[in-house]
Amino acid sequence: MKEIEEIIQELLKFRNERDWEQFHNPKDLALAINVEAGELLELFLWKNYDGVSKEKIKEELADVFAYAFLLAEKYNLNVKDIVLEKIKKNGEKYPVDKSKGNAKKYNEL
Repeated sequence: MKEIEEIIQELLKFRNERDWEQFHNPKDLALAINVEAGELLELFLWKNYDGVSKEKIKEELADVFAYAFLLAEKYNLNVKDIVLEKIKKNGEKYPVDKSKGNAKKYNEL
């Protein structure tokens, strides 16, 4: 958990040194996540997955994480807690005996 806190603190320091908090409202952070996720997807467009630069994937994935962490911080959400909570909920929606090796959505199991 300390690693995530350290990342968030570094992001806040970087943002605050540049006076960018004014631009980091929840709506724009959510939009930024979507934009960066789109840039990540674009790396794979018309390519075989093994033909994509690992370095470029790292860069775009880091951008997605950065904006997601900043949005979580904006709402004072604990990243570890919300991810573990979601895994638990998904475990209830996708029980192993019905979903193992199956790509169907929970309402189709």
